[in-house]
Amino acid sequence: MKLLVTVTILVLAGACASKKKIKEVDYSETISRDYVVRESATNGVRPGWIEDAEGWATQENMDTKKFRFFSFETEPKVNREIACNLAQANARSVIAAEITTFIQKSLAESSEGSAAIDANNPKTQPMRDYVSNTLSERIQSLVHGAGVIKTYWEKRSYQKSLGAKKDYFGFTCATLIRMETERLRTAIEKASEDLVEKADPEVKENVKKALQNLDEDFVKARHGEV
Repeated sequence: MKLLVTVTILVLAGACASKKKIKEVDYSETISRDYVVRESATNGVRPGWIEDAEGWATQENMDTKKFRFFSFETEPKVNREIACNLAQANARSVIAAEITTFIQKSLAESSEGSAAIDANNPKTQPMRDYVSNTLSERIQSLVHGAGVIKTYWEKRSYQKSLGAKKDYFGFTCATLIRMETERLRTAIEKASEDLVEKADPEVKENVKKALQNLDEDFVKARHGEV
């Protein structure tokens, strides 16, 4: 299953910290795509939260300190029910995937972390295997309290004349997901602790340094503060 995970970062600019305007997308605009939207939950206007959940929540004056917001959209499915059931079922997977990507990036971009996943060091093989194959599932098991607060669907007519591989109808569904910030921090802290335990003794301290304050950094990054 391919997750289309939207990385949602609010851009703050200027001394006055002005808010970015998250626009709804009107399908009357000329945008290159390989499909035509025939029906949708909002009669042709695509909600801004699909592309930037955190920015949209800030714009709508939602409590972005107590909660963090995520969005997920499915690939085309044969009917609306299947698409929306899948979108709602993937709430935890979406958050776990984003955290996993952030952890992998943090390890790779720090000198301490990169040593722990150095492919030239045979001792790092268990750590690399864990990061590649198990970390996302472990994080998903730690994610609790994530809930879907909005749903949006589209019925699309994919057309070869527009660049699609074939002519067909497909339904997509998107969800806006909310999770308490403290629960999110707890999940990241536990995942970081697991990683340190999995690390080879020679690089354990390096991994600990690379993942220091990871929970805080993740929350800040999603809010555009780092």
